[in-house]
Order: sequence, then C-alpha cells, then structure tokens
Amino acid sequence: MRNFKKKIVTDETMRPVAVLIDYEDWQEIEKLLAIAQLKTEAKNVDLAKYAGTIKLSIDPLEYQQQIRDEW
Repeated sequence: MRNFKKKIVTDETMRPVAVLIDYEDWQEIEKLLAIAQLKTEAKNVDLAKYAGTIKLSIDPLEYQQQIRDEW
C-alpha cells in the first residue's frame, strides 16, 4: 500500500483529533476503498440457502449453557 503524507491534528492535551491529507491522496484512498468494497461484495454469500442443512441433536441454547457451565 502507498504511504500517504498526513498531518495529525491534536487538541490542547496533545490527543489526536483529526488527520489532514492532500486531496489527491484522498482521491486515491477513495479509489482503493471502492475496489476493496467491490471485492468484498463479490465474496458475499447468501447464508440463507444453508438454513436447515444440518440437523442438531440438541438445542443450540442448551448446548451453549452446557459449555458455559464447564468454565
């Protein structure tokens, strides 16, 4: 990934409150974010199609309680 020039703005107690970057860098960041979002959307899987495909022998909440009781 590219190194962007940035300036960190701090308050009176020197805590960071904002970051200043060049506009061209911001445009590059927006492009990278858009590409990343497209890749993420392509990977999204409709989990509803898997509903009911496994059969459980015990209620999930009961199982969770049993496991937590073991702690």
